[in-house]
Amino acid sequence: MTTVVYSGIFLATALAPALAADPTGDWRVADGVANIRVAECNGSMWGVVAWEKVPGGHDINNPDASKRSRPSLGMPILIDMKKKPGADQWEGQVYNGKDGQLYSSTIKPVGTDQLEIQGCVLGFLCGGETWTRVAGPIPSSTANSMAKGTPGALPKPAPKTTGSINPAAKTSGQKQAIAADPVGDICLLPDIARFAH
Repeated sequence: MTTVVYSGIFLATALAPALAADPTGDWRVADGVANIRVAECNGSMWGVVAWEKVPGGHDINNPDASKRSRPSLGMPILIDMKKKPGADQWEGQVYNGKDGQLYSSTIKPVGTDQLEIQGCVLGFLCGGETWTRVAGPIPSSTANSMAKGTPGALPKPAPKTTGSINPAAKTSGQKQAIAADPVGDICLLPDIARFAH
């Protein structure tokens, strides 16, 4: 019996770091105005706006005038984040919709329910925030497997990788409703697919 208990403790301890290091899933930003869906697309982490507190936003601060009318829902925020060798960190760029600028950035899971994001301008003037998990890790999608070069037939339409929970405030005794998922598999979004596939 003692062997079984120790084996269970060993397995739980061995699996904890692997689970903690998964940045995929849906994350609520620090000020609560949006959820960012993070998924692996062709070996890099990408993140897009998957939910907005105030629906119908647009990328009005983008320096490219042709993109100012694009909806913020589905807009890439974490861009081509590559895993840092020997660490549970990913490095790439973050798009700040509030000022329309790209910043060098890192993301790092902290436990299973928090994601730290740090961004820097010109290598200094760094800042960051912590996001909170609202939906679990995302399994690889069919499209993402094809992007990784998995042999097979022609790509089939990819299934949605995750559902999102409607983050509207609950009233006492009221259950949260499952909302229709307007974003689905982010690896198929045009702004990501042209880089990741």
